Amino acid sequence: MAATTSSYSITMRLHTAPDHGIVGAVATAIAQAGGIVTAIDVTESSHERLVVDVTCSASDADHAKELEAAVDEVAGVEVYKTSDRTFLLHLGGKIEVTSKVPLRNRDDLSMAYTPGVGRVSMAIAEHPEDVWRLTTKGNTVAVVTDGSAVLGLGNIGPGAAMPVMEGKAALFKRFANIDAWPICLDTQDTDEIVRAVEMIAPGFGGINLEDIAAPRCFEIERRLRASLDIPVFHDDQHGTAIVVLAALTNALRVVRKNLPEVRVVVSGAGAAGTAIVTLLLAAGVTDVVVWDREGCLSADDDSLPPAKKQLAEVTNPRRIRGDLRAGLDGADVFIGVSAPGVLKAEWIQDMAEQAVVFALANPDPEVDPAEAEKYAAVVASGRSDYPNQINNVLAFPGVFRGLLDARASEITIDMLLRAAEAIAHVVKDEELNPNFIIPSVFHADVPKAVAAAVRGTID
Repeated sequence: MAATTSSYSITMRLHTAPDHGIVGAVATAIAQAGGIVTAIDVTESSHERLVVDVTCSASDADHAKELEAAVDEVAGVEVYKTSDRTFLLHLGGKIEVTSKVPLRNRDDLSMAYTPGVGRVSMAIAEHPEDVWRLTTKGNTVAVVTDGSAVLGLGNIGPGAAMPVMEGKAALFKRFANIDAWPICLDTQDTDEIVRAVEMIAPGFGGINLEDIAAPRCFEIERRLRASLDIPVFHDDQHGTAIVVLAALTNALRVVRKNLPEVRVVVSGAGAAGTAIVTLLLAAGVTDVVVWDREGCLSADDDSLPPAKKQLAEVTNPRRIRGDLRAGLDGADVFIGVSAPGVLKAEWIQDMAEQAVVFALANPDPEVDPAEAEKYAAVVASGRSDYPNQINNVLAFPGVFRGLLDARASEITIDMLLRAAEAIAHVVKDEELNPNFIIPSVFHADVPKAVAAAVRGTID
């Protein structure tokens, strides 16, 4: 059975016989069914019955139902109601707008709104650069999606993407004190997306593109970077690439190998894979093989679609052809941003000694990390229930904090490289080991270090 997770945490309200020993029986039933009890609260006690709230973690939605059934079978217990704690957390959304200034009386209102606000508007009209100083623009980011590539869920549309964009906005605030707004566009037409973002751009200091499918996302980013005077950052590409490079830097420190000397296989030629390859090449890696559904991409394969042909032109110097296993032969590093189960754990034995495996497909990785650890020296994944979680939140809050502080108009490769280096060096030499190559997302030094690194490329 898969590991339990708070993502599938439930609270069951139980009506039981007035016997406090039943609580222990309930806990035992949950444990025997593979769940983990995290809280038990007796909310009501009388001579007739007990009302008990039991909170526990399951591995998935089906497992949660199994736990409920197991508890319902305990003698003297009725499951009155079950609440999914993740859905409860999302009721009414996860973000809100609050005023930074008091609105207590007429004086406050006359300054914050009419007539006083008119003076401020005229000042900005006369000196447009003051919009950064006199409005929220200097601390705001638009999180823009078309809902076409949401998490690992695919093209589920803008409404279904909203909870993810809200979560992104909450992370911006929590880790970098940036006010971010979810913008979910009801179109998947490239021209319409570009124009929509151009029209809302005056109110924002930066644009974070999110969960837009490849190859459309490449053109959207390119055109917006050319037309806007504020930075445009596609987190699925560049945020992922930054954190992967940071983790790889430290993984190679563990196995005592150097970036220019290693052979890397990247599984997945989409937005994330392309950005990872681009940043690895900029960082000095010379031998990268990209594998996708067409096999190992090679410049001598004229059947490749344009985006993959372009990627093949700058990779695979040995012109390897064939399946993923062919690409892995003798490789030092595997980086997966593709699909569940494409890498069989035993294939890692074909790789070089002290192999590094990053299986980042989420929620189900390319290979079970526990199985990969049998053959690889260092293993990382995108999951929070294993060591070495590769998580974009290590990058994007600090990147935008630095961009906004410097009033940057663009994002450069040098910024991405410096951000990756900053994240890597938060992990001190004495902390570094195969199970700790990347800092926690809650490490307070991470966004500060990344912001400073990004500002340093501008100063």
